[in-house]
Amino acid sequence: MPRLDNLRRRLIGTPLPTSAHHEERYSNAEALAILSSDALSSVAYATQEIVLVLGMGGAAALGFTLPITALIVVLMLVVASSYRQTIKAYPHGGGSYRVSQQNLGQTPGLVAGASLSIDYVLTVAVSVAAGIAALTSYFPALDPERVPLCLLAVLLVMLANLRGVSSSARFLSVPTYLFMAAVVTLLVAGAVKSGLGQLPPLPVAEQQRLLEAAHQGSQGLQAIGPLLLMRAFSSGCAALTGIEAISDSVGAFRPVEWRNARRVLVVMVLMLAVMFSGISVLASQSGLVVEDNGPTLLYQLGERIFGDGPLLFVLQLATLLILLLAANTAFADFPRLAAFLAQDGFLPRQLTSLGDRLVFSNGILALSALAGLLLVLVEGSVSRLIPLYAVGVFISFTLSQAGMVMHWWRLRDRGWRTRALVNGVGALITAVVGAVLLISKFTQGAWVVVLAIPLLVMLYRRIRSHYDHVARRLQMASDGRLTLPPPPPPGGGTPTVVLVGQLHRGSYEALCFARSIASDLVAVHVDLAGDQGEAFREQWSRQLPEVPLEVLPSPFRSLVDPVTRFVLRFEQQHHKDHRSFCVVVLPVFVTRRRWENLLHNQSTIRLRRALRERGTRVVTTVGFYL
Repeated sequence: MPRLDNLRRRLIGTPLPTSAHHEERYSNAEALAILSSDALSSVAYATQEIVLVLGMGGAAALGFTLPITALIVVLMLVVASSYRQTIKAYPHGGGSYRVSQQNLGQTPGLVAGASLSIDYVLTVAVSVAAGIAALTSYFPALDPERVPLCLLAVLLVMLANLRGVSSSARFLSVPTYLFMAAVVTLLVAGAVKSGLGQLPPLPVAEQQRLLEAAHQGSQGLQAIGPLLLMRAFSSGCAALTGIEAISDSVGAFRPVEWRNARRVLVVMVLMLAVMFSGISVLASQSGLVVEDNGPTLLYQLGERIFGDGPLLFVLQLATLLILLLAANTAFADFPRLAAFLAQDGFLPRQLTSLGDRLVFSNGILALSALAGLLLVLVEGSVSRLIPLYAVGVFISFTLSQAGMVMHWWRLRDRGWRTRALVNGVGALITAVVGAVLLISKFTQGAWVVVLAIPLLVMLYRRIRSHYDHVARRLQMASDGRLTLPPPPPPGGGTPTVVLVGQLHRGSYEALCFARSIASDLVAVHVDLAGDQGEAFREQWSRQLPEVPLEVLPSPFRSLVDPVTRFVLRFEQQHHKDHRSFCVVVLPVFVTRRRWENLLHNQSTIRLRRALRERGTRVVTTVGFYL
C-alpha cells in the first residue's frame, strides 16, 4: 500500500486541499486549449472522411467536397448561436442533460445524458486513433503497433487529467496553439502556391485510377446519388462534435463565467470554420484522394505544400499531439456529466467525489477504461469508429435546443420570442441532420448507438430505483429525539468509537449496538465537504444529545486518515494494560444483490483495512439489510 501511494503521488502529484478548489479554473486562453481541442482537432479528419466517402463514387464525386463543407459550416454557425444562449441561461453548466431534464422532463434528460456519454467515449477513441494514424503516416513502420500506441496515448492523457485542471491546462495549451499555427501556415502557404500556379491538381484520370485501385476487391465504385452524398455529409459532421463542450463546463471558467465562456465559444467556432473550410478548399483544388488506413489527407497536403522538410514534421507532430489531446475535451466534460447524473441518483454516487487533485477521478478512470476497450475492439481504426460518431451528439443537440425553446416560453421575459426562434431553428436543423446521420450511417454501425442509448437509460433508471429503495429504508425523523438502549452497568463495557456518516436508520442501529457495549462511547463524523460539519452537529444535539460527537475536518477529502488518527489517540487514552481493548464500530450496508455493492463507496472495507494495519485489534461492523 505505501508503495502504491508513493507511485500515485509521483504520477499525479500531492493532494490539494478543498479550499483550493476555487483556484482550479481556466483562463480564456487555457479554456480554448482544453475545451476546444476536440472541435479544433476534427479538421484533421473531417474533410478526409468527406473525401473518403465521395471517393466511392469516383473522381466526379469529389467535386461535391466544397458544397458539403459549406453546408456543414452553416450548420456549425447555427449550433454555435444556439449554444451561446444556453451558456447565458445556464451559467453553472450542465449542458444538454440539465437543459433537457429541467425543461422537457426526466426521460429526455436521460436520453441526452446517455447520448453525450456515448459520444464522449467515442471522442476519446476517435481522437486517439486519428492521432496515431498521423504518427503512422509519417512513420509507416509503426503501423503494426497501432493498438498498443492507442492504449499508451489514452494512459498518458488520463494521467495528465488526474493531475488536475491547472496542471493539465499548462501541459495541453502549447500543442493546441501549435496545431492552430501549423494549420494556418499550411493554408496561407497553400493559397500562395496555388495563386502562383505551383500547386497543380492531380489529373482526373489519375484520380480515377487511384480510386479504382483503392476499391478493387470490394464492392467497387458506386453511383453518385443521394445516399452517397448523405453519407459524405454525415461523416463530415464529425467537425461539429465538441461544440457543446463549453456549455457543459461553464463552471470551469474564471468569473464572469458565462461571459468568458461565450467569448471562447465564438473564437473556437470561427477558428474551426476557417481551418475546416481552408483544408477542404486545398483538398478540392489539389484533387487529392484518400485510402482507408493510408496516408492522411492532411499529411498529403503538407507534403505537397511544405515538401519533405521541417515544416511537414512540425505539422504532423502538432496533428499527433492535438488529436491525442483532443480526447481531453471528453476528459474535461464526461466526469462532470457523470457527476451530474450521479447527484441525481442515476449513476454510482462515487462519481460525485473529488479526487486528490480536485478532479472527478472516478469519472476519468471510467472514461479511460471504456475508450481503451473500444479501441481494442476496432483495432484502432478511425474509419470503423466514424460511423458510430456524431449520431449521439446530434440527438443531444436537438434535445438541448428544444429544451431552450421551452425555457424561453416559460420565462417570457423581454426578447424571449427572438431567443426562442434562434433555439427553435437550431432544434429543427439539428433534428433533420440527426435523422440524415442516422439513416446514412445505420447499416455502417449507427445501429449500435441507437441500441445503446435506451439500454443506458434503462440502466440509469435501475440505479435510481435502487437509491430510492435505499432512501426509503434509511428514512427516519430528522427532528425528534432518538432513544438508545441503556449502557452497561458501572465497571462493565468497553471504550467504543462509532463512525457516523449521516444520521439514518443504518447508523442509528450501529449506535444502539455501540451503546449496549460501551463504557465510554464517542461518535465520530468526518466533514468531507468542508462546510457541513456545523449543520450535522446541530442535528446531533437535537436528536442524540447524550452521546458525545467529534466532527473531524478533512481538508483533503480523506475518510481514512482523520479516522485512523482519532482512533489512535482514543486507544492511547484508554489503554490500561495488554488485556484492555477498544472497539471501533462501523455501520455497513448489506445489499440484496451483489452488483448493488458497486453503487456504494465500500469505504468500510478501506477503513477496516487501514485500522488493522495501524494496530487496532477490534473492528466490528453492524450490518443494515437493504
